[in-house]
Formats: sequence, structure tokens, C-alpha cells
Amino acid sequence: METASCKMTNDFDGILLIDKPAGMTSFGVVARVRRRLTESLRLKAESQKLKETQAKRSADADAVQGRAEQRSGVYKEVHVASSGSPDAAMRHARRPKVKVGHTGTLDPFATGLMILVIGKECKNAGAYSKLDKVYEATIRLGETSTTGDPEGVKSKVESREYKEEEIRAALERFTGEIEQTPPIFSAIKINGQRAYKLARKGEEVEIPVRKVTIHALELIDYSYPELTVRTHVSSGTYIRSLAVDIGTALGTGAYCSQLRRLKVADYDVADAYAVADDGELTK
Repeated sequence: METASCKMTNDFDGILLIDKPAGMTSFGVVARVRRRLTESLRLKAESQKLKETQAKRSADADAVQGRAEQRSGVYKEVHVASSGSPDAAMRHARRPKVKVGHTGTLDPFATGLMILVIGKECKNAGAYSKLDKVYEATIRLGETSTTGDPEGVKSKVESREYKEEEIRAALERFTGEIEQTPPIFSAIKINGQRAYKLARKGEEVEIPVRKVTIHALELIDYSYPELTVRTHVSSGTYIRSLAVDIGTALGTGAYCSQLRRLKVADYDVADAYAVADDGELTK
């Protein structure tokens, strides 16, 4: 099987493109897809086992019939012992599990493209994680959030309404290679623990500044207090941090109110599957 949204060497090895919905965690996506693929693999294994059992039963019957005809010269109905009913064969079929991993998480409030690695392709997850990404983000000015997104505690900031040319000028300051501090509410590990877990405990979290590259940062729409941008960034860039930094540069405060990942390298969300709560995948 090989399509734009699902490239696999067989049914359960390869990659799967998923359009993550808002409100679902990335690990929730992985769990749902793993459950659905494992069920498909189980049914396939049971079907194959049933076919093998039926084929063996037919071969045994032919052998017994042949021996009976050799002895009597005429056909005699014989009873062929069975190793079990089809249901028993299905119940005792091996119950395999499909290995599924992600190649980069999305925040629960965010939507868009996730590349999942399936089976043997899991060993190559790191290669997908290092690819550039394209996002569309809505940034709300005049407020800050403790998490840099809609889920945090908001605080009003006194500010004026900026003109569009001032917004564009501010965005230009954030193109090229920049220094960025990832959010404390992130999956980055600090001394072996996830930063967001430490932050939730109220512990002080210090995350090192990192260098990232903003290849392009385009203003799509602006109607105060919200502006929408499309940005092409290097791996490791946090759009929440970018939104906060833009607000700081303007002196107005800001947080990322909506976020959608459109592309990872040449992989496009338009080719991805939607995933339901029960793990069903639809185009």
C-alpha cells in the first residue's frame, strides 16, 4: 500500500498521516490508531488462521477418503476428527499488536498534521522529527497566558491598537535564525522529567535558550486584537513562544489562541486521515 497519506511496505509497516483534532492529545491519537490497527491485524491473523485450519481439514478429509477407497474399493462416509471449530481456531489465534509512534507532538489545543510511524518504521522516527514544518497560527494581542495558549491563566495588558505596518515590521524581526526559550509547559525534559509536569507541581523550571530558524513569517490577516500568520520553521521551534515573543516586542503581550500544522517537509495535512474517538480513520 502506498498513498500520499499512508506509505507502507505492507499493511502494518510505514507511515500514516493524521489530521489531529483540537482537544485530543498527541498520545491520545497514537493510542487510538494503535488500537484500531491492532484490531485490524488481529482480524487479519484470525482470518488467515481460519483459512489454514479449513485447508488442513480438507486435506485430512481427502487423505482419509483416499485410504478408505483403497481398502474397500467404494466410497465410505467417514468422520474426520477436527482439531477444533472455526470459532475455536479464531479464539486461539495469536493476538499480535501493532507498534505505533509519533514523530513530534502537537499541543492539545492545536490541530493538524502528525506523522505516525508504524511497525518497523518506528526506528526512523527521529528522521521525521527533524524536518521543517509549516504552521498557521492566530495570535491574540493585549493579553498574556501562563501557558502561551488558550488553556493558561490570562492576564490583561495595557496596550494600544497597532497599525498593520507596525505589525509587519515586528514580524520581520523574527525571521532568520533567532534565539527562543521554549515554554515551561512543554514536553522538554529537565533532569529526566517533562517540563510541564514540573510546572504543574509549581516547581521552578529553567529551560535553556535555543537557536531556531524562522524561514518565513507571513501576515495572513489582522483585525485587532488578533492577527493570523503562516510560518515555515525549523524543527524544534515553538509557535507558542514565537507568539509570546511577538507580543513582548510590541509591548502588548500576546499568546497563541489557535494553531494548525499544515505541512512537515513535503507531507501535507490535505493528504491526512481524520481520526475519531474510536480510532476510525476517514478522509
